[in-house]
Amino acid sequence: MALDDVNLETLIDSELRRAAPHATAALAEQLAQRGGNRTAAVLFYGSALRTNTVEGVLDFYVLLDDVGAWPAARIARLGNRVLPPNVGYVEANIAGETLRAKYAVMSVRQFHARMSPSSLDTTLWARFCQPSICIWARAEADRHAVTVAVRDAVITASKWAAWLGPETGAATHYWRALFAQTYDAELRVESAQRGDDIVTRDATRYAALLPAAWRRAGIEYRAQSDGVLTPRLDGTERQQAHRRWRRRQRLGKPLNLARLLKASFTFEGAMDYVAWKVERHSGVHVDVKPWQRRFPLLAAPGLYWRLRKRGVLR
Repeated sequence: MALDDVNLETLIDSELRRAAPHATAALAEQLAQRGGNRTAAVLFYGSALRTNTVEGVLDFYVLLDDVGAWPAARIARLGNRVLPPNVGYVEANIAGETLRAKYAVMSVRQFHARMSPSSLDTTLWARFCQPSICIWARAEADRHAVTVAVRDAVITASKWAAWLGPETGAATHYWRALFAQTYDAELRVESAQRGDDIVTRDATRYAALLPAAWRRAGIEYRAQSDGVLTPRLDGTERQQAHRRWRRRQRLGKPLNLARLLKASFTFEGAMDYVAWKVERHSGVHVDVKPWQRRFPLLAAPGLYWRLRKRGVLR
């Protein structure tokens, strides 16, 4: 199929409907049940999806009608209304295998709002222009709402790719330029090459996605037979976009830092997550006591010094 024949909605819908490993789907259903009948959908994304494995930590987004439906302390619910999403960690035994997952919780409305080009928060649309699966949905209408939101994430990403990317180049050049900018705007522990790796792993997908998204966004472009694309943008439009992006860059890291500070009060399963990370990377087993799960901030200093004494932290 030629790139010009690709329909964006069809491409996104087919991606979101892909099958996931049975154990992953079972864990997603368990997360959905925590929100009861107010859970609209669960999205599976991230490195485990890209590598098609259940090892390590799986990544999920749980979308609710209202964040108040998720069982949590009052301060956590307030934090999720003001600065979504709230995050947590869970371990579950599925068919005799221990699965580990990080999950983020927010409302469908909050999710949609952060997919717009006008959103000052770049993290959501930058994440969901990458591959994901709607691994659980309450009804077909909820699945459709997720598809619309993810489509909007791709359209927003494609606009910024055109504005911030090269004047002309292959589709993958625009995606690499975009991810370099979004990673730079966030507090990230990954290397600067992570964006390149993401695009390289699925270059065919990104090559098809960009022109389809540009057409949906109303961005005219010239396509050469060798795959080189040239969006028809004037210098003024690019300059204005760069000014808007600089504002997002200034706000990006403080916004991420605010979420980290909020997580110190609202991260569900934080001590279990830390214990798993320590054992995975050092081989040192950390026995988490019930009181440490209840009061992770009080437990953190003692854990830090014990790990230092054992040479795990330096």
